[in-house]
Amino acid sequence: MNVGTDVSAAVRRPAPWADRIGRTLMALDAVATLVAFAGGVMIMISVSDDRVITEAWRTFAYIVFAGLWAILAIAPRRQWGLWELLLLQKGAITVYSFTMWDMPDASSTALIDLAVTVTTAAAYVLCRGWYAWRTDASDR
Repeated sequence: MNVGTDVSAAVRRPAPWADRIGRTLMALDAVATLVAFAGGVMIMISVSDDRVITEAWRTFAYIVFAGLWAILAIAPRRQWGLWELLLLQKGAITVYSFTMWDMPDASSTALIDLAVTVTTAAAYVLCRGWYAWRTDASDR
């Protein structure tokens, strides 16, 4: 009987409630980002010609971010680097937006990205997202 290994693996896994909450946060971020995508499409329709490509790039990026959050909601400990990539990008744009507070859209961007940064960080802890870097699949 190999009790030490079984106990060790069980201790390393997140509690079911924590995993469920973390996955739900990632799913909510994915859905919220799809709502932002819909808003971006409306902006693309009405924006001037000199801004349409920039707005299209930004709008289509929402699909990528929604997809990343959805992947993490489905398999939070199998995607090495995605947690950290999301936290880096969202953290960076949050800090930048707060430092550029007087610029157009900075305040709304800062607050929205702060929310998704906090929820992503919370889910990272709840789901133990750093386990994605482990090589033993039994912990996932």
